[in-house]
Amino acid sequence: MINKFNLEELKNKAQKIKLLYAEDDPAIMKSIVGLLESIFKKQNIITAKDGQEALEKFQEEGNIDLIITDINMPKMTGINLIEEIRKFNIDIPTIIISAYDNKNLINDAIRAGIDGFIFKPLEIEQFYQTLKKVIEKCNLIKENKKNLIILKQYQDITNKSAIISKTDPRGVITFVNENFCEISGYTEEELVGNNHSIVRHPDNPKELFTELWQTIRVEKRPWTGIIKNLSKDGKSYFVKSTIKPILDHNGEIIEYMALRDNVTQIMSERRQLIASLESCNKVFLALIQIENFDILDKFYDNKSIEKIEEIYGDTIIGLLPKEAQIFEKIYKLGDGLFALSCDYSRLEKINKPINNLLSELIINTKQETIRFENIEYDISIIASYCIGEKNIYENAKYGIEKAIESNISLLFANNLVEEAQKTAQRNIETIHMVKKALDNYKIVSFFQPIVENKTQKIIKYESLVRLINEEGETISPFFFLDVSKKGAYYTKITNRVIESSFNVLEHIKHNVSINLSVLDIENNSIRKKIIELISKEKYKGRITFELLEDENIKDFTTIKNFISQVKEIGNVKIAIDDFGSGYSNFERLLEYTPDILKIDGSLIKNIETDTFSRNLVETIVSFAKKQNIETVAEYVENENIYKILKEMGVDYSQGYYFGKPEKII
Repeated sequence: MINKFNLEELKNKAQKIKLLYAEDDPAIMKSIVGLLESIFKKQNIITAKDGQEALEKFQEEGNIDLIITDINMPKMTGINLIEEIRKFNIDIPTIIISAYDNKNLINDAIRAGIDGFIFKPLEIEQFYQTLKKVIEKCNLIKENKKNLIILKQYQDITNKSAIISKTDPRGVITFVNENFCEISGYTEEELVGNNHSIVRHPDNPKELFTELWQTIRVEKRPWTGIIKNLSKDGKSYFVKSTIKPILDHNGEIIEYMALRDNVTQIMSERRQLIASLESCNKVFLALIQIENFDILDKFYDNKSIEKIEEIYGDTIIGLLPKEAQIFEKIYKLGDGLFALSCDYSRLEKINKPINNLLSELIINTKQETIRFENIEYDISIIASYCIGEKNIYENAKYGIEKAIESNISLLFANNLVEEAQKTAQRNIETIHMVKKALDNYKIVSFFQPIVENKTQKIIKYESLVRLINEEGETISPFFFLDVSKKGAYYTKITNRVIESSFNVLEHIKHNVSINLSVLDIENNSIRKKIIELISKEKYKGRITFELLEDENIKDFTTIKNFISQVKEIGNVKIAIDDFGSGYSNFERLLEYTPDILKIDGSLIKNIETDTFSRNLVETIVSFAKKQNIETVAEYVENENIYKILKEMGVDYSQGYYFGKPEKII
């Protein structure tokens, strides 16, 4: 039997589907319409008492998505009805309902292109399963229609906004749009039959076109770059071009299609730099960032900031070692960022490592003071550099960000973007794994015992989230929880943990401890759900919330109010998790008014050999006792650790010595 959750899911998918139902038996129609109304909106169900009326209503309505019909009806059979409707809409999904298990009728129905059978008397499970399959097809058809409409609009706007041309495999122009003619100054007749050399500017390096043809003709991949062109009347213009080989089913090139944007008016220094980078086979690029430039506007007006940029940009070449003063241009990219670039072969002739050259620039800059009017500004810089062919600017720019983040002044940034892309790909795969696990109810809670040190008896269990992947492996939250926050699945995971944790209380006599982050508590829907659950008498006094601290708390008042509310309503205990590490502090502790401190496992696991860890744990325990706060030690892995903790007066222990996290139900 389809469960309530799946039924709700089916209803959501059927919200926009309009159906036509034909049935000559009023009693059967009433019964089936009742079932249909449990899935579809009432106003979206059109009924007809025979095939002829159904055909007329189909033509009148004009926007029917689904046909459900009996086979044997007066005036026109269900099969004939489907055949007639197929003349108007060959793809419309259809379902036959019949009391006749007749092979010939079934064959006729299949030939008519039906999508499902429902036999009388109805089996509810089969009824809903058949509907589920057909509803999915209806939504797919709707989505395809929507995409086709959008695609047509994309084609129209592309033709109006882009400069488009097509060539045959030899590079001879076979088509140009109006925009191409307008910017080039040539007519369609002058262009078609020629190759693109008719508009090429002689300033373009030969290497640019060697790479272009290697990419599109040999590698059969799209090529993107900035090309300088020359119009019929001798004016230069820049176009950002994407040229794609169009392949047949055998992978052979049948033509090339090129889309271009006119970037002449917006050919900023950054774009000029990019064009320069793309013109070399192997290029050197250094990005130079004025340090702490983002805070200059707190001290100077815009005019002064621009003057600082201008003066430093004009002095960069002179601050380089003499042997490195080979750069013809400094690119001023704005926001205190500058670029040096040249063909790498020129630098290879210098008998000095690039790292040393740029280090000297950094040192020489620190010795400079920019002076104008009544301003004196001591300047320092951060530099990032790359050598190669691909993603040069992207790598160098990312290198500046990494250098600032790592507080270093010089960084070799080759392959940084590729590494970031690999990380992003891993994150995407993790998000996909989480989504699948959520869809298949494979986000589960494992429960680890917490024992009283004096008696070694279990007094509660901590609920710990786990993910079961498609291979049946149990995945720790370390591998998916932080990434889930970026993919907006974190709240769903928290909801599953809360549900499973409260559910397990129905099957055990012990209490349960649940981890909550600041992100969870700041979420209104989660707070509401928690308050609703702890208000139930059977759960009161059985829950501990372990708060995972976060230095980025947006609204501490909300956290304090939540703590007060759950304590009052559900007799809930509050524990501070991982105390003794990170940003945990005694001042914040008093504001949380906790009942329990969970001492961080990084201190406990070394307590046998590390005097500092032992002293710190003793301090925490002493403080907790004075404040009448209970303590729990995490990461209790062996008997010796347990004995040390017991002697110290730690109240409870949790770790593999007493039990691993496991499923309870």
